[in-house]
Amino acid sequence: MKTITIGFLSLLLGSALAVFFQSGKDLSFLQNASSGANEVRILAQDQPPERRSPEIPSFAPMIREVNPSVVNIYTTRRVETRGGRSPFDDPFFRRFFGEEFFPEQRRQQPRYREQQGLGSGVIVSSDGFILTNHHVIAQADEIRVKREDGEEEYVAEVIGSDEGTDLAVLKIDATDLPALTFANSDHLEVGDLVFAVGNPFGLGHTVTMGIVSALGRDDMRIVDYENFIQTDASINPGNSGGALVNGLGELVGINTAILSRTGGNLGIGFAVPANLARNVMQSLIEHGEVVRGFLGVTLQEITPELAEAMDLPGTRGVLVTDVVPDSPADQAGLQQGDVIQQFDGKRMESPRQLRLAVGSSLPDTEKSLELLRDGETISLTVTLGTLPEGEGPLARLDDQPNGALTGIRVKDLDEESRAEFRIPEQIQGALITEVEPDSRAFEAGLRPGMVIREINRHRINSAREAREIGRELEPTDRVLLLIFTGRGNQYLVLPGDS
Repeated sequence: MKTITIGFLSLLLGSALAVFFQSGKDLSFLQNASSGANEVRILAQDQPPERRSPEIPSFAPMIREVNPSVVNIYTTRRVETRGGRSPFDDPFFRRFFGEEFFPEQRRQQPRYREQQGLGSGVIVSSDGFILTNHHVIAQADEIRVKREDGEEEYVAEVIGSDEGTDLAVLKIDATDLPALTFANSDHLEVGDLVFAVGNPFGLGHTVTMGIVSALGRDDMRIVDYENFIQTDASINPGNSGGALVNGLGELVGINTAILSRTGGNLGIGFAVPANLARNVMQSLIEHGEVVRGFLGVTLQEITPELAEAMDLPGTRGVLVTDVVPDSPADQAGLQQGDVIQQFDGKRMESPRQLRLAVGSSLPDTEKSLELLRDGETISLTVTLGTLPEGEGPLARLDDQPNGALTGIRVKDLDEESRAEFRIPEQIQGALITEVEPDSRAFEAGLRPGMVIREINRHRINSAREAREIGRELEPTDRVLLLIFTGRGNQYLVLPGDS
């Protein structure tokens, strides 16, 4: 313990006394801290403070109300393991000595070990529904729930789980439980005060405080449908599935992940917004799965190079690279090359944002679209379908290559090449068979097996057409390509030699 000099304490005491005299405080609670010539008088208060007093701010009353609604989750999973084998288990020895030499109880049997996991959950209804993370309970053979007081333990039933948002709903056999109130997470703003409540490292109920650091984080590669709240409230292993609450004790998010090189908190945590969590929860309770809307497009982010090559006014919006035949998008009139700028009245800035908006909508609902086509703004109405089972995320095309259309060889598509590179029958164009390693085309990302479908917005149906247009291009020309890559269509901008 550090030693504080009498002079410093005198200065500190003088300052404190001045403050209290100015504020008219009663100083009758001054007590002697020691006796003798060098007596030091300190300020001590035996009475508990008024926690709702503006002079002494405290969130203890709110936390006392929130804590009973946050539970600890313990999971158990049986994993089969096999020990070392005896040489006498070999069939040769069995035939030599006879099966009677190897009684059944002596044969090598599968062994099992239990894997333990822990996390947190949030009581969201008085009759026992609990929200948590999918990864907390995934593949668990047994799920147990303990409340804050720890007096009673429950075996939980999985009502439904959604890997796409990393959310799950559990049910315990209990009534009259304290349920948290959902806040409207759309009203959150950066700088709002928030509290993370959970069970980090199995320590038990822990509360940390921070602010909303960012909203709408949608490119974290954590789950398919992302719209995270970012916070610097300390979140650690075991906090997953716990509550993120505002200053009123209302649920604004479900703590889900952290960004860390060490496995511990570095001040960057993520939570699923309450509005998204509530929609997923209701779908899981009603259907046992999340029923999502389906539009039927493949999307690409617009880069400045693409915007310039396609004569777009800017990078705002999401580029349509493919329209699924007979899909809701096709029936509504969307076309390849359209730029979707608004969906259901909300601005769209990225493919993930549009995918989340569509996936969060119910099938058979009408949604408005505002898009840009050939310099004109067009408004459409689309009736969403149901996302097919097993449908993967929209194509994620992050890196835009650069270079010039040189150093490649092409040929016509045939049955053999379609089978080799898995090219669908409806895809037409020129198949790239060779790309020179030192060419700009190679640096741009062009590879054998890709199909050139368009060059500068001209549809390509054969290798001959690709060569003819290619011969007309100067080395300094910028080239806009539509390429089929196996993952879908992708626009590439290849700047020419400068």
